[in-house]
Amino acid sequence: MKWVRGLVGVLSLSLMAACGNEQADDVSEDNPLNVVATTSMIADLMEIVGGENVTVSGLMGPGVDPHDYQPSTSDVNTMTEADLIAYNGLMLEERFVEVFEQMDQRGVPSVIMADALNETELLDPEEGEEDLEYDPHIWFSVSHWEAVTSHVADVLSEMDPDNEGYYQDNADTYLSELDELRTYIEERIEEVPEQSRYLVTAHDAFQYFGEEFDFEVIGLQGLNTQTEAGTGDISNLADFLVDNEINAVFVESSVSPRNIEALIEAARSRGHDVENAGELYSDALGSAEEDADTYLKMYRSNIDTIVDGLAN
Repeated sequence: MKWVRGLVGVLSLSLMAACGNEQADDVSEDNPLNVVATTSMIADLMEIVGGENVTVSGLMGPGVDPHDYQPSTSDVNTMTEADLIAYNGLMLEERFVEVFEQMDQRGVPSVIMADALNETELLDPEEGEEDLEYDPHIWFSVSHWEAVTSHVADVLSEMDPDNEGYYQDNADTYLSELDELRTYIEERIEEVPEQSRYLVTAHDAFQYFGEEFDFEVIGLQGLNTQTEAGTGDISNLADFLVDNEINAVFVESSVSPRNIEALIEAARSRGHDVENAGELYSDALGSAEEDADTYLKMYRSNIDTIVDGLAN
């Protein structure tokens, strides 16, 4: 593919210019580790666990779709200067694969969120997702994100053993906040009758949420946002909405609402009234203005939108 060949060329030039990434000594607030994170969820986590001892550069901002994000020359240059690269794995950042491989060959350390989990904890992709071995949307399991948090603390501790206690304390504090988040989610879900716990979204990003909190999740598109939904998919899902008396569906901040709007119209053509019950954050955090710029805020916003849409 042309974008791969061009990117490899840029990467080669960048790495030739780089003098190598030797880990900084005596890591501290005045001499922090330079961490480059792909998605906004990962950047948030690295800042929380690393605290004052890291400077985090996030490559993808609010509303950016990591499935189709193509790294720029600037991104590659930023990664060559990193002390640590943090990314999700499981082919979420599909267009970064060659970059990650080259960085590894050059000795730039990385921490991969998916490495915190074993294969039995990962969900299989839906039929037709040949490019994916597992569902990459692991952050929607709070339990998985707890495991990821501990993994990040361990990796930072290995890189900077003098500050191990600091990283582990930060992780422990955040794990308590994640436990509080789980309680909040469970309490809010109680407001939704069991027969109404269907989450219909633009693409299939919420299966880990469904698995952990007993929701049936249906994504109009597949796990990858580049998988197109056809007229048959829309028609079949409209029939499903009618048969199960589902009156609310949700759009996503990083996915075009076009297919969901078509689904709503298809259901209405069958005499079934369905509403767009709000926007969910799926593959990226929201902005500070939206009060969804951290993982905790994002998840609370999502669960409030889901429950308010389904409970009414």
